[in-house]
Amino acid sequence: MSQAQSIQVRPQGTGLAEFSLAVGGLAIGTGEFAAMGILPNLAQGIGVDIPTAGHTISAYALGVVVGAPLFAILGARMPRRMLLVLLMAIFAFGNLLSAAMSQYLPLIAARFVAGLPHGAYFGVASLVAASIVPHSQRASAVGRVMLGLSTANVIGVPLATWAGQWLGWRSLFVIVGALAVLTAVMVRLFVPRVAVAEGASVRNELSAFKEGQIWLTLLAASVGFGGIFAVYSYITPTLTEVTGIQESTVPWLLSLFGLGNIAGNIFGGKLADRSLKGTILGSFIWSAVALGLFVFAAKALWSAALLVFCIGCSVAVVPAMQTRLMDVGKKAQTLSAALNHSAFNIGNANGAWLGGLAISAGLGWTATGWVGALLALGGLLIIWLAFAIEKRSNP
Repeated sequence: MSQAQSIQVRPQGTGLAEFSLAVGGLAIGTGEFAAMGILPNLAQGIGVDIPTAGHTISAYALGVVVGAPLFAILGARMPRRMLLVLLMAIFAFGNLLSAAMSQYLPLIAARFVAGLPHGAYFGVASLVAASIVPHSQRASAVGRVMLGLSTANVIGVPLATWAGQWLGWRSLFVIVGALAVLTAVMVRLFVPRVAVAEGASVRNELSAFKEGQIWLTLLAASVGFGGIFAVYSYITPTLTEVTGIQESTVPWLLSLFGLGNIAGNIFGGKLADRSLKGTILGSFIWSAVALGLFVFAAKALWSAALLVFCIGCSVAVVPAMQTRLMDVGKKAQTLSAALNHSAFNIGNANGAWLGGLAISAGLGWTATGWVGALLALGGLLIIWLAFAIEKRSNP
């Protein structure tokens, strides 16, 4: 079976398969974002200050960046369903190991292990989802798989954060580990067996590093997507200091960001199936405008809430970029798709860092909106350049 082919699955079977893959996204998203909400509890539990406890988040992110290419290359010849089960098993192990740790360095190591399967899981899950639907519906299928990650922000993170605060920080990692085990079982039961792609090999996967279009697409993602996190990383103090709301109200506004994520994944996938390049360009423009307007909108509750939702919608670019990497990846689809999430995590880190620099420079909390808009425009410029080079190479 070639990589371009889709296998035939009954509609109800497709739904169960996509749901199973999305549960994995729920597990990963809950573990990644809820860990930020329990840092004070975690810090107290292992006897360090909060900034030091924050290194556990950095260790997880490093695991994502390292694990995406590692598993994509090592799993090149492995059937994709089997690879997904293995990735979820490792994710479960890393989280349950985290729950068992009582000291700083062992916990850092456990969080690194938990991060390793993150990027590869989403990359392989996207490829599997795209392979079980008609070619014209690939981006929509990818978007539905990504709904698990979006749902985590609306349901999984608040519930897991509450559990971590009231039942102890270890309970968060136990819950996430249990979700990972559930995902592994569901994938094994409901995801169809997808054969290894014809000609798949470590050598072919490594060929991704020679494809200029892959690098440009990843660069656009790491720069442009960083704009969202330039604002989101500091959204709580911005809403309390500028908008003037109580800290207890912040989670309700953050749920609007999650709802925006859900809308972005659904409609972004559908739009990408109609016009892939148009959706990518439009998403970056939407993001730049929304982030820029947030500078002014943050001063009032109603406008801040509206813009938080609109910024969340910017994730419409995710299924579109994932699908583009499948196209330009050629013989290295697994690696290129997995690297997409490494790029997004780099964007998260860069956005938070640059937004922090603007605040530290005394430009105010809302300056993160200008930083975010510039990053989104940077991503737009890079992907436009990629499209122009591609058009010149293939007139």
